Amino acid sequence: MGKFIYYILYPLLWLISILPFPLFYLLSDILYFLAYYLIGYRKDVVKSNLKLCFPNKTNKELKNIEKAFYHHMCDIFLEMIKTLSISEKQLKKRFVYKNVDEFRRLEKSSPGVIVMCGHYASYEWATAINYYDTNNKGYAIYKKLKNEYFDKLIKDIRANLGTTLINSREAIPTMLRNKRDGQKGSYYMISDQSPKKSKIKVWSNFMGVETPVFTGSEAMAKKLGFAVMYLKVEKVKRGFYEATFSPLAENPKEYEDFKITEIFFTELEKQIKNQPEYYLWTHKRWKFNRKDF
Repeated sequence: MGKFIYYILYPLLWLISILPFPLFYLLSDILYFLAYYLIGYRKDVVKSNLKLCFPNKTNKELKNIEKAFYHHMCDIFLEMIKTLSISEKQLKKRFVYKNVDEFRRLEKSSPGVIVMCGHYASYEWATAINYYDTNNKGYAIYKKLKNEYFDKLIKDIRANLGTTLINSREAIPTMLRNKRDGQKGSYYMISDQSPKKSKIKVWSNFMGVETPVFTGSEAMAKKLGFAVMYLKVEKVKRGFYEATFSPLAENPKEYEDFKITEIFFTELEKQIKNQPEYYLWTHKRWKFNRKDF
């Protein structure tokens, strides 16, 4: 069944990806209407997360954020599909790295760079760094899907950016091999994931809430001696983004445990508070309560 769905979906997604941008975002508006008004996709989760993180905002303010978020979520979903056919020229126009020189500086002094990203603005187009003049090979670390055909679909969608997708189990072996072979790499990691209950070790005050945090990015950086950067992505307007590299730790082994993770969440929180509609509120980020541990 998975194979059948893959061969049905792929041509459809390709056709969507080649739509002119005006029609493309018109389709996103239609998806917004369906997701928000008809289906109500994860509305309860979104409302709960917003109330938890912004207890001082009025119901009207929360409603406005909620609607703006659903608009953005539909854009992001379709922009992922757009990756199937978008040209290098078009992508560099729509996803602009403002300080690639800072990235080049760190890549010269470090055997590798771990780029910590949040579920904010456009994380799908972040590996457009491959289109810039750098020596690092770009990798995106993701959680492998159980269905092999859906997993292949995700890889096919993102392959056009020249990014190598490696699942979380392959991450450390790939980094070790590249370091041994002298192949510098930049490893993009979504670092605000909620860890499995059995693996919760560290809690942080994120958005004013005690939150279990994923520390894998920091642990890998310390193990391998890789520099760590935060990728600050901002939405300029619909379909256009700007990204800035912010060094978090050039020598991660010099930092006390979990300090780098704490700095990352501080930077991410600043962005969310400034423009909350661009964060992924459908994620059950606060499903665990510290008092239950």
